[in-house]
This record gives sequence, C-alpha cells and structure tokens, in this order.
Amino acid sequence: MATADSVLALIRAYRPSFRNPHDKIAFAVHASFLASGYVLTATGPPAFSDTALSSPSTDEVGMEGWNATDDAYAFLYRKEEFGAKKSVLVKCLPMGDKLIVDALVVGGGEGKPVHLEIDVNKYDGGRENTDYSDMYNNCGELVSRLNSGILGKLDEPSASYSSSSREKAREQLEDKPDDQGVGFIEPRGFQPYPSGLVDPPVPPFGESDLVPGVGAGIFPGTRHNDGGGGMLLGPNDPRWFGGVDGRPGFPGGAPDPRRPGGSTHPDLEPFGSDYDFI
Repeated sequence: MATADSVLALIRAYRPSFRNPHDKIAFAVHASFLASGYVLTATGPPAFSDTALSSPSTDEVGMEGWNATDDAYAFLYRKEEFGAKKSVLVKCLPMGDKLIVDALVVGGGEGKPVHLEIDVNKYDGGRENTDYSDMYNNCGELVSRLNSGILGKLDEPSASYSSSSREKAREQLEDKPDDQGVGFIEPRGFQPYPSGLVDPPVPPFGESDLVPGVGAGIFPGTRHNDGGGGMLLGPNDPRWFGGVDGRPGFPGGAPDPRRPGGSTHPDLEPFGSDYDFI
C-alpha cells in the first residue's frame, strides 16, 4: 500500500505542473498507484482509446499528456501478482468541487469497478510554490482513503481467481507422487510379540543389513536369536544346509560354536560350554 511519504516523494521526483486543484488530486491518485507497485503503460488521450482497452500495452511510458484533456484524466497500469499480470484502467472525472475516481481491471471481466469520490478543497493546500508538500493538505488522510477505497479493493483476488487457484492447488496435490525418500522398512512376515517388554523385532533373513537390530543392552530379556542376519556369513553359519553331527554347516568343516538362547541380548550372551573354543 502507498504511504503519504512515498506519494510526496514521487510527486517531487516527477515535478509536475498543475493547472488547478483537480490536477493536484489527480496526480496524487497516480502517485499512489505507482507507490503501490503499479507501472504506467498509457495516460492522457492514448489511455482513452479503444486500442488501449482491447489490447493494453505492457511497456512503461512517461507522463507526457497526462492532463492534456480538460474534462477527465485517464491512466492505464499493469501489475503482476499471484503469478499473473493484470491491467487496470483508472479514470478521474472533475465534477464541481469533487474528483470522481473509477478503476477497473481490464480484460477477463475480473471483479467490479471500484469507485471513490474525493473532496478536492479538503486536500488542496492552496499554495503554489516549489514545495510540493505545501500544495497538499491532509495528504496522509488522502492516501489512506485511496488505499481503502481503491487500491485495497483492486489488490483483493477476485472470486474467479480464488476458485481457480484453489482448484490448481488441489490438482497439484493429487498429482504429487508418493514420497520416495528415505523411510522405515517394515519387516516382512508375522512378528509375534512375547509377553513382558516388547523389543523391536529381529529382521528376517537377509534384511538385517537394511534394518539392523538394536544395540547391546537395549530392551533386554525378551528377544530370541532366530539365526537371521546379514549377507556376510562363515562356512558353519546355521543358514547353510547340511552340517556336522546333524548341526548346520559345511560337511567336514569344523563345528561352529553357537551361543545358546537366553534371556539377554544376543550380543551380550557368552559362548556356551558345549564345545571347546579359543
């Protein structure tokens, strides 16, 4: 939104010549649009032409001829917001001591025209000198009225835009693929939980490299070693078929000392005493 300081700064920068109080207020309207992010693309007689309305230009222009017409002022602006560009036509009509301001979004029938009546004598400073701040009276109030009565209403998204933007956002959410990032891999198969404390289940064969079990000393007492493990295994690993004396392992190989099942964590259980080992 525009502020009184930004509007006066723009008026000083352009240093326009005023013929009457209506010129002053009309130029303050224009400066308020510039301070709100609008870009001037036509003014004066070119802004009144049918060509400007049917196919508005997007090129920025200067202020030449802005008050060339005695009975009206016209400004055509463009502004980009919500990812789309829009053109706005502003006409100011002097009527006695008032300036009638009408603004409309050009093309597409977006929204209704906004209207504001300004008491010229209330905001005309009456001084004709080089200090533009003395040429206006109650400039802060004037800019506030332009913000609430014109600029604020033009910046509100139209109902048609709101509906289309919501539909587009919904379609984007529906088309978004499932998250393919890093996540948790659930163990396959049935995993019964024993009574008492519940440990994270030991992954079945071949998955401990992907889903490692908990470390030593965590959740003691209830997990059993079912022989599952990773892809690295020795010649007497119980996952090989066959074995010595009925035990799994390679035929003719040395027996593999095994840890008996117990109530503690597998990494904490000592080797059993069934076999001699070093």
